[in-house]
Amino acid sequence: MTSPAERYAAAQEAPEHPQTGLFAARQRFDLDPFQIAGCHALERGRSVLVAAPTGAGKTIVGEFAIHLAMQTPGDKAFYTTPMKALSNQKFRELVDVYGADEVGLLTGDTNINGSARIVVMTTEVLRNMIYADSEALRDLRYVVMDEVHYLADRFRGAVWEEVIIHLPQHVRLVSLSATVSNAEEFGDWLDTVRGDTEVIVSEIRPVPLEQHVLVRDDLLPLFDERAGLATTTVNQELVRMRSFTGSTYDSNGRAQAYSSGRHAGRSVQRPQRGGRRPNARRIERSDRPEVVQLLDRANLLPAIFFIFSRVGCDAAVQQVRRSGLRLTSVEERAEIRAIVAERTRSLQDEDLGVLGYFEWVDNLERGVAAHHAGLLPAFKEVVEELFQRKLVKVVFATETLALGINMPARTVVLEKMEKFNGEARVAITSGEYTQLTGRAGRRGIDVEGHAVVQWSEGIDPQAVAALASRRTYPLNSSFRPTYNMAVNLIDLFGKERARQILESSFAQFQADRAVVGLARQVREAEESLVGYQRSMACDHGDFAEYGALRRELSDLEKKTRQDSHAPRSARDKRMKRIQSLRGQMQRHGCHRCPDREAHARWAERYWKLKRQTDRVRRQIETRTGTVARVFDRVVEVLETLDYLTVSKNGSTSLTDAGRTMRRIYGERDLLVAESLRQGLWRGLDAPSLAAMACCLVYEPRRDEANAGERNLPRGAFRAAYDRTTTLWAELDDLEKDHHLPGTEPLAAGLAGAMHSWARGGALDRVLVDADMAAGDFVRWAKQTIDLLDQLSIVTDDPALARNARVALDGVRRGIVAYSSM
Repeated sequence: MTSPAERYAAAQEAPEHPQTGLFAARQRFDLDPFQIAGCHALERGRSVLVAAPTGAGKTIVGEFAIHLAMQTPGDKAFYTTPMKALSNQKFRELVDVYGADEVGLLTGDTNINGSARIVVMTTEVLRNMIYADSEALRDLRYVVMDEVHYLADRFRGAVWEEVIIHLPQHVRLVSLSATVSNAEEFGDWLDTVRGDTEVIVSEIRPVPLEQHVLVRDDLLPLFDERAGLATTTVNQELVRMRSFTGSTYDSNGRAQAYSSGRHAGRSVQRPQRGGRRPNARRIERSDRPEVVQLLDRANLLPAIFFIFSRVGCDAAVQQVRRSGLRLTSVEERAEIRAIVAERTRSLQDEDLGVLGYFEWVDNLERGVAAHHAGLLPAFKEVVEELFQRKLVKVVFATETLALGINMPARTVVLEKMEKFNGEARVAITSGEYTQLTGRAGRRGIDVEGHAVVQWSEGIDPQAVAALASRRTYPLNSSFRPTYNMAVNLIDLFGKERARQILESSFAQFQADRAVVGLARQVREAEESLVGYQRSMACDHGDFAEYGALRRELSDLEKKTRQDSHAPRSARDKRMKRIQSLRGQMQRHGCHRCPDREAHARWAERYWKLKRQTDRVRRQIETRTGTVARVFDRVVEVLETLDYLTVSKNGSTSLTDAGRTMRRIYGERDLLVAESLRQGLWRGLDAPSLAAMACCLVYEPRRDEANAGERNLPRGAFRAAYDRTTTLWAELDDLEKDHHLPGTEPLAAGLAGAMHSWARGGALDRVLVDADMAAGDFVRWAKQTIDLLDQLSIVTDDPALARNARVALDGVRRGIVAYSSM
């Protein structure tokens, strides 16, 4: 690696890209070619899309955009992320570089130095700023969109497209994405809507990844390492083990096990149906403490074990704890205690026991931790910091850890190759495998990273190798117009211009690209149809007409044979039609043609191809203008409910209710707006209003959808809840009448607990009532706060606005307030 002085000298010799050289000279590592290409594109005044593997250093290009902004007095740069945790992390990193005065943070529940020249924020905050035409957008020169592949997220992905479409054209966009298979397509769209965008794709990991399968206490390479063989050739020892000990499945779905032949020296026998082979020996899995010790002996720590359930993560930590295993030195334990005490000093003493604080700290001192969404955000941040400092050696995590947090390890362990998706157990995808194993390998520390898949009955090494070999996955738009989006666009641009803007979405871009291929199919089919028509032409008459009679007759005769139990009247009617068709055929001129059957064969080919072509044409019709058609339906609903009005000259404008809708964001924007307009929540005290807001944001798990409705808060809340539920049903019917998907029913499972919390209830009691982990409660509390904040701003009812502020303060206390810092 070259020294900073050498890099600075190189910069002086590259006058066409001086800022790239100066920036590179300040980095700890030499920049990779793709990073240099991205910096050069920005320095030339272009936008850029960078798609590269996890851990490759994409953010360097985003940081260079910030560097460029800081070279011109007054210029500003925004750095957007999909998650508050990522925003907090990036904020701290940029403060270390530029100082606290130059860097701000906006995440909805946190507002620090929002007028700074560099502001880190969640993508939703930027979207809201654009629609509000915020003064903060003045002098904005660069926007970095980290983890832009979140655009595919079906719940939040539309926000990314809104930002990309509506940012002022002079703003340069830096889009940072995981490796996706259609990066060029996405880049073409960015070039279409933003102009002058360079696409930079890298498949190279800065730290090579070694792939292993853990069989008992053996770490076997996934790929055959013998000289002369391609690295994608599966280790034949694993293939033989699969043949001898792996599971297949019988016709009833029962596992059929094979005995291990690795050391047995027996010939391979066929498995018995539905059971294990005679004398079969099952390969036992090592328990987690044994696996941790194995990795420790092999110098493969720190490690992240991905376990696809929170309960499994917590159980794994307890398993290691019970084994008595310690991975830290005396000095490290003292450092852990000091960091934990500093980072958690704001937590109230009476809450520590409820949060399992003391056992958590003891586990940290052993060098072991869990990381999942149910963990208190403050605890997660401590785990992340200790892991980055190499004080915690093993983290048992759900896959949410793979979504961008800077927490690389030497080794990643996958205990299973399937997960529960909410409905069934499904195999993980190649994209998920790439995201998870991408955490392995720390740049500047590790020579290589290690991905370890633990052997289990039924594992297929070929399938694992296929996942490991395919490092890309497609990026598909999830964009759809919302009510809030519609009123904002119509207010800013008018209905027709808004419609045109939506047609420039990535969703429509992808649909139109598909139409190109479908249209080509239609053109080719039309040429064939002309040829078929010529071949079936008959001198005795119109063979197309004659062929239609034959087809209808054939269909009716087939239906008669299949439907022998139809009512007598129906059978008689059908037979009458059959007799009529036979008579028409016999009288038709083509019936006497000597080449009739040859013509008929060509006619059959013609009609078969025509049916296929008509189906493709219908596909084209459904794809062309799909986003605009959904927008039209949304507008129709808004006009029906008087959020929009159409003047005599045909122009569409917002009513007072529409202007209120402009400032309501979320999945239930229409329900919230209508509830406010109809005054459904008047008279609710602050705790009841907090409970109502919670019902609107809370999304229960599948197994708890109806839980808690019997424990609703008493008094005015119940009547307001019933009125709101009735309104939801009416709006749902209206949306379905306009062919819109609607929303899920209100969920009151957390209403009682949120009501109690807003009244000042103790944490231990509230968590029992909520029946959920502290981290989950904090997450829903923050979303409740977001909605209460909106209500306090948009309502024209002073009492409701005042109660919303009181409710907000009541919810934002204790662990919720601490987690908002």
